[in-house]
Amino acid sequence: MSYHGSGSTIHYAADMANRAPVVDTLEVLRALASPKRLQILEWLRDPVAHFPPQRDGDLVDDGVCVIFIAEKLAVAQPTATSHLQTLARAGLLTSKRIGQWTFYQRDESAISAFTEHIQRIL
Repeated sequence: MSYHGSGSTIHYAADMANRAPVVDTLEVLRALASPKRLQILEWLRDPVAHFPPQRDGDLVDDGVCVIFIAEKLAVAQPTATSHLQTLARAGLLTSKRIGQWTFYQRDESAISAFTEHIQRIL
C-alpha cells in the first residue's frame, strides 16, 4: 500500500497492523549528500533561532519562506528551491503554499522513521 502526498511516496508495510513507513534509503541519502541541504535541515530544526519573523506564515506552524532560506544560503531563489524540492521529494520536508509564497518545514515523523530505519539496517 502507498500514500502519495506532497510530491513524495511513502510505502507502508504489507502487514496492516504494522503501519510504519518504509523509507527510500537511497533517495534520502542522496538528498543528504549536499552540505547546503544538511544546513537547511539544521536551520529548520529551530526556525525561530535562525530566521527573522515573516510577514506571511508562522515560522513554526507554516514553515520558512523560500526567500529567507535562499538569503541565508547566499544562493539565488531557484537554487534554494531546487535544494528544498530535493529534500521534499526524499520526504524530509513538507511544503505549504500561502499566497504566492512557498514555506518549508521539517517532516519530523519522516526524519524519525529514517533514523530508525538506518539504525536497523546498520
